Amino acid sequence: MSGNRRKALLASAALVGCAMLMTACQDSGSGTAKDAPSADASGSSGSSGSSGSSSAGGEKDSAAKDSGEQGTLAGTGSNENGKIGKCRTDELEVTAKDSTITGDNEGTVAVELKNGGGRDCSLSGYAGVDLKTNAGSLSAKRTGEKAEPMVLKDGKSVYFGVHYPINTSGGSGVRITGLVVTPPDETKSVTLNWPGAGSLPVSDGPGSPVKVGPMGSAGQGG
Repeated sequence: MSGNRRKALLASAALVGCAMLMTACQDSGSGTAKDAPSADASGSSGSSGSSGSSSAGGEKDSAAKDSGEQGTLAGTGSNENGKIGKCRTDELEVTAKDSTITGDNEGTVAVELKNGGGRDCSLSGYAGVDLKTNAGSLSAKRTGEKAEPMVLKDGKSVYFGVHYPINTSGGSGVRITGLVVTPPDETKSVTLNWPGAGSLPVSDGPGSPVKVGPMGSAGQGG
């Protein structure tokens, strides 16, 4: 074999070997390229799905919170569920004044309940009334008059009477130091100064000589 031909064969073999190496490199790179987008897409999809789910959940949570707050606000109207609720002690301004008429055999104190709660409310029955005295607490008895249910408009008043015997004995009697009023169907009381006569006659009889009328039993202004 001549030297020139041998050189030509060696060069051809070198070219074939290089070509095979280049093909292998390209196939290997192509495989890596094909695998990488698949992993990235999967990761991107998972991230996007998680983000979307979180966003949707956050929006739902926010909407639910807003809805709940609006529901609470909607429920704080003048009366719950469109119904007129009972008058509460904290909503009522309670005052008392002497309403005794000259010549009467008994004294009278008119108690006023004024609705200042910002809503109409209902009252029915009798208030609880106790006199504070130097001999202890004295509870008033109900007169037995029929008590009509009523709606007390916001800003309006209703009156009832407290009746007690006048001390004409000439003695000091039982000294009255205060008046405790508990609105109907309530447990919270209001303590007022006693505006009537300073004492009750001493009584040996059973029961209380003090009586209380139902809501509306005293006239406007007593």
